[in-house]
Amino acid sequence: MVSGGALACASLVVAVLGTVAAPLPDRGLASPSPVAMAAPAALPDVPEPDATPVAPSTPSTSGPARTVTVPVQIPVKENPLGGPQLAYAAWAARLSRVTGIPARALEAYANAHAVLAASRPSCHLTWVTLAGIAAVESQHGTIGGRTLLPDGRPSSPIIGVPLDGANGNRAIAATDGGLLTGDKVWEHAVGPFQFIPSAWAVWRADAHGDGKTDPQNIDNAALAAAKYLCADNRNLANGEDWLRAILAYNNSLDYAKSVYGFAQIYARNARGIT
Repeated sequence: MVSGGALACASLVVAVLGTVAAPLPDRGLASPSPVAMAAPAALPDVPEPDATPVAPSTPSTSGPARTVTVPVQIPVKENPLGGPQLAYAAWAARLSRVTGIPARALEAYANAHAVLAASRPSCHLTWVTLAGIAAVESQHGTIGGRTLLPDGRPSSPIIGVPLDGANGNRAIAATDGGLLTGDKVWEHAVGPFQFIPSAWAVWRADAHGDGKTDPQNIDNAALAAAKYLCADNRNLANGEDWLRAILAYNNSLDYAKSVYGFAQIYARNARGIT
């Protein structure tokens, strides 16, 4: 078990809207007002995703072989669909039954959790935070009746509304000539984690080692989101840093409350599942 409690400091009150760091432009209101929000209370313990190695490791001559708990590097030629769905399939199947999250999405969250646990252990990111964000952003890639395909992409591309200043949204001009959105004038949020192209250009990730960084792929998108949340030396075991990370992702208090609500539900439902 890994502690998602993590989100301690319940008595701490922070006023952070409008003070979070760039470069990820949010999809919130054009001029959000500063607000105060109590730092989130602790989540229950979170079951740590367990990876299954594709090839058995060589047993140690000095004792029993250790359990693999970090993602296994799988050569693309042996696994054209990528690694997470093989490494975390059993874990995701168990968790899907109690959380209602598609197993294919859980595989992506587990992989991102493990990658950051190995590369940025001081961040203390857990899969439930990623799941909370994806629940709000795209219903885990299933919004609008979509399904997640075995390769980790939604059955049809997820492209948000144009960020043209209408309906209280910020006006953000297109930065990639419409390559990811089909719109040469305005940015749109894309993929299961709703990255806008300018943010994806900074935080893009390749979760499969195949040289591709498609934001519609939930493995890539989850890993990129994890990297962003852990930026600026954030420690998500601290309630204030957790809140800053979520508001940096989308500068909206209601958004942060929704993410926290989903993360808390998933963590509680997953307790006792190993």
